[in-house]
Amino acid sequence: MQPQEVMDILSSVGAIRHGHFELSSGLHSDTYVQCALILQYPFYAEQLGTLLAAEFAGLEIGCVVSPALGGVILGHEVARALGPTHPGKGVPAIFVERDATGRMSLRRGFSIEPGQPVLVVEDVWTTGGSTFEAIRVVEEAGGRVVAAGAIIDRSQGRLELPVRAESLVQLDIQSYQADECPLCRAGSAAVKPGSRFVRAAL
Repeated sequence: MQPQEVMDILSSVGAIRHGHFELSSGLHSDTYVQCALILQYPFYAEQLGTLLAAEFAGLEIGCVVSPALGGVILGHEVARALGPTHPGKGVPAIFVERDATGRMSLRRGFSIEPGQPVLVVEDVWTTGGSTFEAIRVVEEAGGRVVAAGAIIDRSQGRLELPVRAESLVQLDIQSYQADECPLCRAGSAAVKPGSRFVRAAL
């Protein structure tokens, strides 16, 4: 599947939205990609997971770690695709999530073995903040992050992760600091569409 085919599927399920959005990074943009709308379909989730797993063929990967909530389904499908290389239980897919202080951490009894090679998987990269946090958690737990992957990289080439990074699609979508946002200057109010903001409002 080529990048344009991935984009066509995203568009077909309404995952690419246009308006005025405040991203989870705090940046503003006129375009928001809601990958949950494609990952809700197991058929597409399996396809994307298989495609992303193929980007890391030949790498030793003992665990897939994703930041909640956006990366959980994708991480599970990537781990499933990597399973045949690990007879028995396959590759575990676990996730990191925010604790009561807002800090990413391992919870729910999840653990990482010392020195275990880990692939960090996310749905969309803008600044890569959640991926950086997931890498920190893995390293603090004694794991070794060998690579990171995402469906979409919308960082415009600015993202510099400390490990090999691969995405299925690179989107050239402009993002702005809130105080430099032309949409705000035009009088438009930003909508906060991400799950992190929904939780904060509860």
